[in-house]
Amino acid sequence: MSENKEQEKQPDPEKLEVLRSLPAEITNSFTKEEVKAFLFEKDWPDSLRDKLKDYIVDE
Repeated sequence: MSENKEQEKQPDPEKLEVLRSLPAEITNSFTKEEVKAFLFEKDWPDSLRDKLKDYIVDE
């Protein structure tokens, strides 16, 4: 049931835009779970942080 709720949620348009602007070699390396985390979660798994380390700006 929680999986259906997750599919019904719409991703943040800004996050979706950022995902689309990343180089293909980066996004092609993402797992399904990492894409979901990128679009819907505040805290990302370490594997996703490692892949995006060159693109993350700490505030």
